[in-house]
Amino acid sequence: MQFKWMEDFILLAQTRSFTRAAELRHVTHPAFGRRIRALELWAGTPLLERGGGPVALTPAGESFLENAQQMVRGLDSSRAEMHSVAGRLARTVTMATGRTLARTVMADWLVRLQPLLDTGEIHIRTSDLVETVRLLERNEVDFSLVFHHSALTFRLDARQFTHVTVASDKLVPVSRCDVHGQAQHDFNATEAVPFLSYARKLAMGRLVEDYLANNPQAPQLQRFIECDSADALYEYALKGLGVAWLPWSMVQADCKAGRLSVLGGRRMELKFEVRLYRPKRKLGALAEDVWRAMALR
Repeated sequence: MQFKWMEDFILLAQTRSFTRAAELRHVTHPAFGRRIRALELWAGTPLLERGGGPVALTPAGESFLENAQQMVRGLDSSRAEMHSVAGRLARTVTMATGRTLARTVMADWLVRLQPLLDTGEIHIRTSDLVETVRLLERNEVDFSLVFHHSALTFRLDARQFTHVTVASDKLVPVSRCDVHGQAQHDFNATEAVPFLSYARKLAMGRLVEDYLANNPQAPQLQRFIECDSADALYEYALKGLGVAWLPWSMVQADCKAGRLSVLGGRRMELKFEVRLYRPKRKLGALAEDVWRAMALR
């Protein structure tokens, strides 16, 4: 059964004339008649009363007319909804990133990209580095915003994906300052400094662990707290619970205000890049606008 047969039948029931219905459907009278007979053959019962005068429906035809009208209305509604969804998707961007990048680099982006996003929306999904990359590989997001450093390894097929470096940052060890503006903790102290560490599954956790394991100048640390949230470690550092390696973009204002102090100088810094990855296939209109804005920054 073809959908157009139902539309033919509904129009025939409305006009009560084969000739007029055929004209409105832009087909010849014989072709229209063959389509109505094909519908009756599919139904397995006559839908029209045969005889002279205006077209009349059989009881089965009256029953089928009501169902046909409901189905056509439902399909029209579904088609309109699909078009609406397609339009929304064209003006939607999906981004996968880590929680720290969502708070720092992503937050700065959103301010700059606001004029573009006024006519659309952005969906941000936060996860660890591995899952962020997998979401991109599975085509569940338009972009992945990730840390890049030699100590972090993940593979994206260069034939399918491309990237642009959008920011650079560094992890710096910070300690709470006392009332005199002096760091509460000191890497030169004889005792080990309490260490506020990232969970090892996090990209920043792997960066810091690699640095401490391979740097002969690494300070003497005593692991005190391990957490999978940079925001939480930031709060712990502000409360004087220990030293944490935090993104400079996150602690810069506190360091300038004298609430936190950077320890160890540049030799203790861990520099990294922030990269935006995307598929090479064409994305939605808004996603392509965002990519151009970031690639040309």
